[in-house]
Parts: sequence; C-alpha cells; structure tokens
Amino acid sequence: MYVLSTMADHHPPPLDTTPLLTTDIPLLPTPIVNGEGSQQVILVQVNPGEAFTIRREDGQFQCITGPAQVPMMSPNGSVPPIYVPPGYAQQVIEDNGVRRVVVVPQPPEFHTSGHPVIHRPPPPLPGFIPLPAMMPPPHRHIYSAVSGAGDMTAQYTPQYHPSPVYGDLDALTTHGRSGLRDERSSKIHERLQKKLKDRHGAQKDKLNSPPFSPKKSTSPVSESNGIIKGQNSPGSNTGQSKNKQKGKNSTQVETEIQEKDEETKALEAQLSNISKPTVSDIQARSAILTWSPPSSLISEENDGTVTPEVYAYEILLSNNGKDGKYKVAYSGEKTCVTVDDLRPATDYHARVQAELNCVKGNPSEAVSFTTTSCEPETPNPPRITNRTKNSLSLQWKVSCDNGSKIHSYLLEWDEGKGCQEFCQCYYGLQKQFRVTKLSPAMGYTFRLAAKNDMGMSGFSEEVLFYTSGSAPTVPASPILLKAGISWLSLQWTKPSGTPSDEGISYILEMEDETSGYGFKPKYNGDDLTFTVMNLRRSTKYKFRVIAYNSEGKSSPSEVVEFVTLPDRPGAPSKPSVKGKVHAQNVRIVWDPPKDNGGATITKYNVEISEEQNGSNWDTAYSGTAREHLCDHLSPGCTYRIRVLCFSDGGQSLASDILTVQTPAVIPGPCQPPRLQGRPRAREAQLRWAPPSVDGGSPVTCYSLEICSGEGEQREVYQGSDLEHTVCSLFPGKAYSFRIRAANKAGSGPFSEKCEITTAPGPPDQCKAPQVTCRSATCALIHWEAPNNNGAEVTEYRVEWGGMEGCMQICYCGPGFTYEIKGLSPAIVYYCRVQAVNVAGAGFFSEVVPCLTPASVPAAVTNLWEMKEDETESPHYSPSTCLAIQWERPCDHGSEITGYSIDYGDKQTITVGKSLSYIIEQLQPDTTYRIRVQALNSLGAGPFSHSVKLKTKPLPPEPPRLECAVYSHQSLKLKWGDGTSRTIPTDSIQYHLQMEDKSERFISLYRGPCHTYKVQRLNESTSYTFRIQACNEAGEGPFSPEYVFTTPKSLPPALKAPRIDRINDHICEVTWESLPPMKGDSIIYILQIMVGKDSDFKQAYKGPNTSHRYSALHLNCEYRFRVCAIRQCQDAAGPQDLTGPYSATVLFISHRNESQSNTSKDITEPTRTTRTLSDEQCAAVILVLFATFSILIAFIIQYFVIK
Repeated sequence: MYVLSTMADHHPPPLDTTPLLTTDIPLLPTPIVNGEGSQQVILVQVNPGEAFTIRREDGQFQCITGPAQVPMMSPNGSVPPIYVPPGYAQQVIEDNGVRRVVVVPQPPEFHTSGHPVIHRPPPPLPGFIPLPAMMPPPHRHIYSAVSGAGDMTAQYTPQYHPSPVYGDLDALTTHGRSGLRDERSSKIHERLQKKLKDRHGAQKDKLNSPPFSPKKSTSPVSESNGIIKGQNSPGSNTGQSKNKQKGKNSTQVETEIQEKDEETKALEAQLSNISKPTVSDIQARSAILTWSPPSSLISEENDGTVTPEVYAYEILLSNNGKDGKYKVAYSGEKTCVTVDDLRPATDYHARVQAELNCVKGNPSEAVSFTTTSCEPETPNPPRITNRTKNSLSLQWKVSCDNGSKIHSYLLEWDEGKGCQEFCQCYYGLQKQFRVTKLSPAMGYTFRLAAKNDMGMSGFSEEVLFYTSGSAPTVPASPILLKAGISWLSLQWTKPSGTPSDEGISYILEMEDETSGYGFKPKYNGDDLTFTVMNLRRSTKYKFRVIAYNSEGKSSPSEVVEFVTLPDRPGAPSKPSVKGKVHAQNVRIVWDPPKDNGGATITKYNVEISEEQNGSNWDTAYSGTAREHLCDHLSPGCTYRIRVLCFSDGGQSLASDILTVQTPAVIPGPCQPPRLQGRPRAREAQLRWAPPSVDGGSPVTCYSLEICSGEGEQREVYQGSDLEHTVCSLFPGKAYSFRIRAANKAGSGPFSEKCEITTAPGPPDQCKAPQVTCRSATCALIHWEAPNNNGAEVTEYRVEWGGMEGCMQICYCGPGFTYEIKGLSPAIVYYCRVQAVNVAGAGFFSEVVPCLTPASVPAAVTNLWEMKEDETESPHYSPSTCLAIQWERPCDHGSEITGYSIDYGDKQTITVGKSLSYIIEQLQPDTTYRIRVQALNSLGAGPFSHSVKLKTKPLPPEPPRLECAVYSHQSLKLKWGDGTSRTIPTDSIQYHLQMEDKSERFISLYRGPCHTYKVQRLNESTSYTFRIQACNEAGEGPFSPEYVFTTPKSLPPALKAPRIDRINDHICEVTWESLPPMKGDSIIYILQIMVGKDSDFKQAYKGPNTSHRYSALHLNCEYRFRVCAIRQCQDAAGPQDLTGPYSATVLFISHRNESQSNTSKDITEPTRTTRTLSDEQCAAVILVLFATFSILIAFIIQYFVIK
C-alpha cells in the first residue's frame, strides 16, 4: 500500500501558511514487509520538491523532503488521515488491490475517471500545528502563452491560464484538466473542429488515397530531458482541397497561412491536453502504464460517425527525479504498455506525450512510482586473502541488495571431496571467514550466496583454493621458445604436483663459459617465461631453473645449453676487373667480407644491371668462388655490378657498385636505300633505315654512293640524316645507289645496290630573245627553240615588264615571234622566254632589257594653289597675286626645259624648270582658270586639268586706338566703332601689340573684340601700342604708335582707428602706419563728427599715427575716421594723392565713476560695391550647377534605386 502525494497544475495558497496536524503514526525503527494482524505498514512516497511532516515518538516534528519513502505503521489497519492545506483535496483510489491516496487541487466532489472513490477524508481538524519552517512551499509554476515553449523542468506547463478556477464539474474534462478558454481560444477551437470535420469527410470519400505530405513550420525544434520544445507544425495542406483556386490574391493567402498557424497551435494545445499515465502491477523489474487519449475536438460536438484519430504516443521515463533527464521507453499507438528492464527499489517518474500528423504536444504531468524490492543480486565469488597448511582465509564484497538490506551470507564448500555436493561452511552477516582444520596441499571448492528479507540470491561461481604444503619439487629444465642474435627467450613449467593457486616463484640462472664465474641469476619472479637480453652472437650459454615458495627452494633443474643466432655477414669488398674489358665479356674478382657475422660464408651472388638507376638487378652468378666471367654482354654498354654473400646469419648488404663500360665495334650493314615517291627527271629522293646492329655506339653518319651507267662511283651524301635528295641527274637515265653507316669505331660495310631510272624532264633553258623597237610604243620579240629533253615543246611563254622582278606573261603559244604594243617612251623594259612540254616547264631564259625611244613630256597630273605661309615672296599679296604649284611630270626620255602657264583669255606665261610660280598683277576678288603644260626638246606636252582660283579682296585699314579707362596697374584700350562684345557676323580680326623694354613689339590680343584691358602694369609708366586689322583678304598695315601713361596709385584704406580715453575731456586716437610708396612720403588726415552733425571736420593732418583730442563733452557722441595721403614729387610740382577713408568709429564720453575708462567703440560697416567679372560669374554658376547635380543624383540613388 502506498500513500502518494501529487501536486496539480494550479496552485492554491502556499503550504507554509497552512497549519498541519500531526498523526499518531510513529516512524518504524525497521521496515516491516507484508505485516499481518491489526497493524499494517504503509509506505508513504514523497515526490521530489515536496515535504512530509510527522511527529516522532519523543514528540518532536520531523520534515522529510522528497524523493523518499517513509514506512509508517497503522495501528488499526486503516488508511491514516492525510491532512492537506486549503485548496487541495485527497482521494483514496483502489487499483488492483492497492490503495492510493492522491492529493489534488480539486474540490472534494472531483474524482479520477475509471477508479471508484471508496473513501473521503474527514474535514480538517482545528488542531493543526503550524510548522512553516519544516515544510517549505512548493515551487511556483511558470505558465507560458505559447504551446510547447519554455522550460518544463519544474512542472508540466499547461495550456490554460494560471488563475485557479474550481467550480462546475461540467467545465472539467474527464482527465482532470480545465476546459475553460478565453474568446480567442474558443474561436480557434471552433475553426479546428470545422477543419477536422472537413478532413474526415475527405477521408471517407478517398480511403485509398495517400495522405497529404506534412509541411513543417519554421519554428525551431529542440529537445531537453526528453521534452520536445517548439514542435513543427503539421501538414500545411490539412483540411485543404487539392483543386486550389488560381484567383486567390495575396491577402487571402496570408490569411490562410495565419489560420494554419493558429490551427497548428490549437492542435498542439489539444495534444497537450492529455492526462498523466496511471501505474499498475508494479513489480521489481516491470510496471504497467495506462493512459487515455487526448480529448478529441470532434467527439465533443459530433454524433460519433467520424473515424477517430490514430495517435502516436511516447513514454518518457526518468530515474533521476522529477526534474531529471527523461528517456523514451516506448513509442507506438497502444494506450497500455508494460515497461520492462526496470531496476528494483528505484524511484521512477513517467509521463506520456501524444503525436498526430507530425505535431507533438507537450508531455503530460509526471507520475511517480517505485519498483518493489527483491532478492539480492548474485554476489561475486570469494577471494583468498591468506593460506596456511591447514587454513584458508576468504573474503568477499557486498552485492546489490535490490531495496532490502542484506542480513546474512551463505558460504558453502565441498569439504575437499572434489564432487558437486556442497554443504554450509558459514552463515552470517560478516564478509570474511577463515576455514580451519584443513589438510596441507589440498584443494577446496567454495561458492557464495546473499540473503535479505525478500529471499536468497543465486550462488556465485565456484572457485578452487589450495592450502600450503612443502617446498616445491625439482622443476623441469627450461625450453627455448625463440632465439635471436643477442637474446634467448626461455619458458619453464610448474613443478609436478603443485596446486594451481599456490604462489611459487622461480630463479633462472645462466652460465657463460667464457666469463669463468659459473651460474649467475638472470631472473627472479612468478612468470614462467623470460627473455635474456644483451647476449653475444653465435655463443653457447647454459641455463637452469630453481622453484621456491614460503616453505623453501627446490633443487636446480637439469642444465640445458642454447646458442644465440649468428648475425648477417658484412658486405663483400667492391669487385674489380681482372684483365681487359672485352666487347661481350669481362672477368671480375672480389674479396670476402671483413666480418662474417659469426658464421661461415656459404655462397656469393653476383648481380648485374644495365640500368643507370640500378633498380632492376639480374643474378649472373651464385656460388662459393670469388671470381666470375660475365659474358653475353652488349658492346658499347655500361653495366653496374655488385656482390652479395650469404651465411647462416642471413644475407649481407650489397658491396660497392663496379661500373664497367664495354668497348664499341663498327656497325653492321644497312638495308639498301629505297626511293621515296615516283622517280623524277633530275633528282631522286632516297630514304634508308639504321643498321640493326649499331656496334654499341650510336651511328654518327651515313655515306651514300651513286654509280652511273659508265661504272663511275662517287659519294653524293655524308651526314646523320636518314634521307637525302640526289640532284643534278639526267632525265631518263639509270642510276644505282648504296649506303653504309659509321660510328666512333669506324665505318661498316656497304649495303646492297638500289637501281633507279629517272623520268623525262622539261626542256632546257631557252637562249636570250631578241627585241627590236619599232616605235616609242611598239616592240617585236623573237626567240629560238631549246633542247626538249625527250619531249616535244608544246608552247612558249613570254614575260614582259617594266621591272626585272615584276614581269607578267604577255604571250603563250607555239610561235617564235610576238609584237607588243602600248609601251611608254624612254622606258627600260625587260623580257624573257620559257619552253614547256609534257614533263613541265623549263627554266626561263636570261632577261633581256629594251629601251623605248624618247617623246614629248607627259601631262602635269597635279596642280594646286599654295598657302600664304608657304609663299616666301615679300611682294606677295593675296588680293593681286595667285601662287600655284605642280608636280613634275614624266619627261619621256628628254629633259624638261620649261613650263607654259595659261590663266585665261589666251594669256600664257612661260617659266623655267621651277615647279611653282606667283602670278602677279591680277584683279582683286576675281576668279581665274589656270592650267600648265611641260616643254622639252621634242615639243610641248599636253595641258593639265584646269584649276579655278580666286584672288582675295583688299585688307582693311587699321582703326584708331584710344585709352578708355586707366588706373595705376591697368589700361583699358578701345578701337574702332564697334562694341566691346564679339559680333558673330564680324569677319575682321584685330591684332594688338605692345612695345617691351627691348623696343620690340609683342602680341597682346588677337580677336574680333574692340576693347582690351592690359593688366599688371607699373604705375606712372608710359607704354607704346599699335594695332592691325585682318580679314580673309589678309593682314592690313599697322597703325601709328600710341603712347599711354599709367597714373600713380592711391594709398590703401586704413583700418578703423582705436580710441583710448585719457580723462573725461581727452581721448587719444591711434591708427596704423603705412610705409613710404616708392620714395613718396605718407601723411594722415583725422576727421571728426560731433553729435548730430552731418559733416566731418578735419582734426589733424600730419605724419604722426596718433592724436589727442581734448575737446570732449560728457554724454556726447563722436565719430572718427582717418585716411592716408601720398605726397608725390613730380616735374610739374608736388601733388597729394588722398586714399580712401577708414571705417567710422563711434565714441561716447561718459563720466568716470569707478576709476575705469568706459568707452564704446562702434565700427560702422562700410559697404563696398563689387561687381563680379565674367570668369567669376561663370565659376559661380558652375559650382551651383555641380551642387544641384550631386543633390539630384543622391535623391535618385536613395529614393529610386534603393
């Protein structure tokens, strides 16, 4: 019987404010199981985080915190009353004969479905004893508005509001959970019911159709202690039709997605509304868990015709407390599961989690249970701690008691009989026992079992122990396991008749005959094997073994002898050549190794390799001799030879490598050369192959010989190529060829002959043709027939051209003459002839030159007007002259003596050999048609094409130059009657010049304007200017020289004067000083305006920079200003140049009350009117436009592109 105390989701007032009543049930000193009679033992299970308060026999209160099991005794056999704080209720539930007292935060009328209520507790008694310090309140629950979110380690987080509502039983679900919802939850509940109805309707129509694929939501998934947080939403197409309307707008789609999210949350809330499982049939290693499915939304408002949902469940189990880590113990669709593989007497917490359509709800509230106790685990076999001849001391460890304390151990033995019949040797609570009165050197078998209140465990494995006896007998001689070069591995056995568990040690002794010290110990221990190290190779050693125990030592075993292995021999000496190296063999000798490794050399291996790397070695000899003839070698090859030796110790390393080079011999005969392609008339292309035997040296050259029909033999080629073209042969003639190869050893024999007959060839070269000039444009060509080389000439080809390397065919035919026309006079032409037959074309004849007779010159091909800057004549005027130029024509063999120029109205001018001429005395602004012809001793050539040229109008006269504005640094000059701005239709340009210090005129301005400002001038300086007018007719004459003088500069404006008050009637005015200007002294004028006067009066004039004014009146305003005067000394007499006045300073005179001067200086701002120049205006406009453009670009970038 268990008294279970559980806490619900909603919290009433804390337990620390509730008075507790004590019971008269005292704590049991020892647990009583299955008590009979009027008294009954009750195990009170205290869950983690809870407290149980009782009164002990001495009257003191004791607070027990969970997890714990408190055994209590009921004096009359009834369930004791459990008093609970306000807001909680207890119910007694009977399940399979087990009574449970459940404390829940429900009214007394609430009861768990499926279990009859058999007992109600009495009302709280007024005798509660307040113990706030002994029973702390439980932890507050943390409620979350989102399903599946938050930390659920303390308590199960429900989906309802935290306010405790206990009242109407209709509002409660069948599993004890509140069904109240707010307005939003009710709407989601109704929408989910409608969707589920539609889905069940579709499932009825299409039972065989596959289910919709679930679409997971974007909420993250995390798992902690077996609790799934933030489960993915179920399939998004739950309750959707496959035929979607294409005309849905984005607003409808967003609304549907939001509804799907709300439906998923509602389904999670529904799955989370699952009751905690009930535990029944609790055994030591198993328990049955039963639970009810979550309340269905359809079942509440349906007639039951809809197919019920199929839920999947997971059982989460924890044995580390309610807040420990949970593991999945079951996953399936059953609602009743037997959980196996539990540990006895262990507190477990179990909760269930439902899943539907890939959506998991939150786990249910945890239910706790404790497995029953059972018999202890099978203990480990005992171990021996001490032995003598007549006693054995045994000891064992405590085994797992499985919830019930072990109160005794049972040790059994076979009394040394060696049979399977065991009898009790010891029974008690001790964990060690000494068995006495035993026989020496005898074996005894033992086994152990543990016992508690629940029963006896199984027996442990049987173990055999021996008592001690006498000293060991003589052991057998050691045997050799494995031998090495410097070690020997030995093994020995226990002496016969020795118990297997008796501790026997061994001494291994070794004798080295060469040392003369006899046997010396090499090992002392319990092992039966040992490897003796640091021995000499191929050496004999003697061994024996001695056994001993606590009783004494045995006699030594028989002596055995073992020999270490020999080491591998050293490398033989480097082989050497004996005698002369021949082309196909060489004899080598070598010496044995200096170190044979302790064994006799049994054989030698000679290895030879033709490779330079030596990776492939062939064995050429194997035997005991130290000399060998290496034959079957190839001439001219390099061989690498090494020697290895063998003994009982193994194979040695290879010796140093001997490199041998065999001498080369002459190469063998070649195959006859063969003809490449068809035979030709005057040449034959031959090819041959290298000889099959090169004699051990590469072939360096080949020698090709030719033999004609007369028997004459001569060498036509010597080189390294494998082909050659033999030239200078005669067409249609038989020739024979043979070849031989040569290397550094000499030339080999000739090959067999190869017979070749040449083919017919083209004709021979023609003789030089004869050319006769009939006129300056016509010539006659004549030639003779050449040798045809066995084939008739089919045609002749005549090439004619003006250059020797660029001739073209002008005739092709069988004739021997040809007349060519259309030639140029006095030109050298070139001619050659070629004969052609069926075999091809012969060589051209020698080139024959031909000079045509001279004639009148050719026409002038290019005539043009010269530019003005190309004309060097000082009398040239574009208004009355025309300058022409032409290219020299061809003189046709006779030198040109002059040219005739025709410029209209039969006006002809004959000039010399010059290629340019200036026609003068023409009318201005008149058009002329001009053409030119060349003259030589044979006559006048044809005229050139006509060129129309026009004279320019007369240039303009220079304008009058005036000085419009002048200053000490600039002069603004003006000329003509035009405006200062440029007129687009004005074609007259003006050229303004100024005389420099070297009395040379330099250009200041060239353009159409009528004004120009000369800047950066010196004051009181005279400058000389002149001007010239230009138009398309040319530049006019310069004007007379004009002299303009700059005036002297005025002094600059001074800063506002500073006024210092001396007393009530005197003040001192000071101002800045100016340096003398080019030797002229500077004086100053100080003016004052008193009160409301409108005019300034002079108060001071002189060279000083300060002045004391003593006519001050109190409370009167005074205004001061100052200017500088330049006193010039000119030739006409002294002259004063007054500069601008400074800013006005206001001074008000007040009475001196605190012996501190009080003055008020007010500087009146002076406004200077300044007009911007054209360049400055343009710069300001450009800056404003750039700023506006940047602003527009920024607006477009920010508001449009982004």
